[in-house]
Amino acid sequence: MNPDLPPADETARPLEVGERVQLTDPKGRMHTITLEAGKEFHTHRGAIRHDDLIGRSEGIVVESTAQTPYLALRPLLTDYVLSMPRGAQVIYPKDAAQIISEGDIHPGARVLEAGAGSGALTCSLLRAVGPGGHVTSYEVRQDHADVAVSNVETFFGGRPANWTLRVADLAAIGQGPDADAAFDRVILDMLAPWEPLGEVATRLRPGGVLVGYVATVPQLSRLVESLRAHGNFTEPQAWETLVRPWHVVGLAVRPDHRMIAHTAFLVSSRRLSDGVTPPARHRKPTTARAATAGESIGSEQPFGHANAADPEGSGGAAGGARLRGRLP
Repeated sequence: MNPDLPPADETARPLEVGERVQLTDPKGRMHTITLEAGKEFHTHRGAIRHDDLIGRSEGIVVESTAQTPYLALRPLLTDYVLSMPRGAQVIYPKDAAQIISEGDIHPGARVLEAGAGSGALTCSLLRAVGPGGHVTSYEVRQDHADVAVSNVETFFGGRPANWTLRVADLAAIGQGPDADAAFDRVILDMLAPWEPLGEVATRLRPGGVLVGYVATVPQLSRLVESLRAHGNFTEPQAWETLVRPWHVVGLAVRPDHRMIAHTAFLVSSRRLSDGVTPPARHRKPTTARAATAGESIGSEQPFGHANAADPEGSGGAAGGARLRGRLP
């Protein structure tokens, strides 16, 4: 054994009572069970004895009473997220991976999460910051907070010491126990993430990263314009992720018939030092109406779209000319 190598991961130990195990049948259908001595898991293809798994290594094949083989593995975090009980919609693994990477969530980071939901992203954040970091989650709904606590504790086998959950509105952070706290990263998964930007900017250290997660185009536009109007953030970056599996069997190599397309938009920006004005961003020329629509997004005025119909209702060549080139 090489003494310079770190110890093996704790999941290399044999399967134990109380652990979750994922069973996969020959058709790829997955079942997650919690091991109990003397218990059986029944399927339409026979029963599987828990005792046939307890004390053995993962990555084995067990047979049901009907001689159907099942592959037994500990579930990955992605498997757990897609099968966990839900109070609110979970952040899918493809978006969680982008948040961890683009948000530069690193070991030892102090992360503020607004919108714990069902705890899916919280699990990824806690893993990323490690025992030397800390995640503080805000959730306004008690029922969602209860689901998040249950899911996080189930995944980690108990309440993580580096996690604090507060059932409160992030807008009131200035009156709570985190009034003087400072954070390295902020993740906003909420209906109106532009509303607490003032409170967030106060507690996000200079150079820190803010990542917003929104579902719709109006939310995306208003968050980006609000970050620009705030003045203490760099030029926001916005994107979405699309995952397309591929079918690969011999010479039959083609895109799969299904894909994971739009789930949400992501927006990232970095905190500037107090008193610093960001350099003016050079953009393509835009019409007065498009500029006006963009400026109104961060205000209390109703949302206006740059391609809205001509209020005068005029058509023809003149109307067509007005409709062209309105997007910035």
